[in-house]
Amino acid sequence: MILWFTILQLVVAIAAGVVCVVLGLAGRRPSDLTVGGLALVELLLVAQIVVAVVAPFVGNGPTGSVLEFWTYLVSAALLPAAGVAWALVERSRWSTVIMGVVALSVAVMVWRMQVIWTIQVA
Repeated sequence: MILWFTILQLVVAIAAGVVCVVLGLAGRRPSDLTVGGLALVELLLVAQIVVAVVAPFVGNGPTGSVLEFWTYLVSAALLPAAGVAWALVERSRWSTVIMGVVALSVAVMVWRMQVIWTIQVA
């Protein structure tokens, strides 16, 4: 993984999560802002999948468990889509909060992926 890209993903996911949670607790239903924030998180995760496929071929392989890394990455990539689907089915303030929790969960998972890729020794 690339450190600056991981930090970018963390900043975007945390910002999207905080915005969604605050707006949801304020009583706002899902909007273009909240769904767009999760869409941006998803776009960055898709880019991370590409980076994770290419990186070992250019000499930047993971030091931890490859299976654990890919499990985190695939799970993290599925979460925003599930959160947005939930928000589109149940258009309430709580679905906005759920999208925020999803974005914050993705932030934790991205950091864990960085740790697996760079710090752990298999």
